[in-house]
Amino acid sequence: MEYISFGEPGVCDNHTNTEDNIWFAMSAPFCKELEAKRMLDKTNIENFVPMHYKIIVKKDGKKVRELVPVIHNLIFVRTTPTMIREIKSRILILQYYTRREKGKNLPIIIPESQMRQFIAVSETHNEKLIYLKPEEVDLQKGTRVRIHGGSLDGVEGIFVKVRGIRNRRVVVQVEGIMVVAMAEIKPDLIEVLPQKETRKHLQLCV
Repeated sequence: MEYISFGEPGVCDNHTNTEDNIWFAMSAPFCKELEAKRMLDKTNIENFVPMHYKIIVKKDGKKVRELVPVIHNLIFVRTTPTMIREIKSRILILQYYTRREKGKNLPIIIPESQMRQFIAVSETHNEKLIYLKPEEVDLQKGTRVRIHGGSLDGVEGIFVKVRGIRNRRVVVQVEGIMVVAMAEIKPDLIEVLPQKETRKHLQLCV
């Protein structure tokens, strides 16, 4: 997980002004994540709401299979630090997901590669995907792997034991937000990767 710090607009502690597009983890309270998505789509701002199929019971008692958000209120938005401030001033339901660091609430951003891996897995809408809280999986005990073949060709994740599941699964994380465990994958499609170096945190201004 990376983070950005609160500060005066356009002023960074390290005297740099980085304006690359980055993924912000955002909240749209009171289950308004799809409303926020529609508003962002209209302005061509890239965003992502994890969805999955679920059996919904209608008022008349009829059961239907619908694509619904995995976690209500959660939406990821890809834009620049300057633009996210403008977006928040126009779409008032959007708030930052934050983490506490050195006495400050720091908006969480997600590394580009990590987010792309997560989207690739989530967008399959495979009914065997399992979404978990980060603390429910001990990623330190897992092995970094890459998948070869199929719709997830090239996706990297952690091969690890998931609580309540007999066989180990490949999981992809959005650090600090959630983990998604894939359906079982044949061992001959999994390549073990070298241990990855610890990612340094980036400190940007919003």
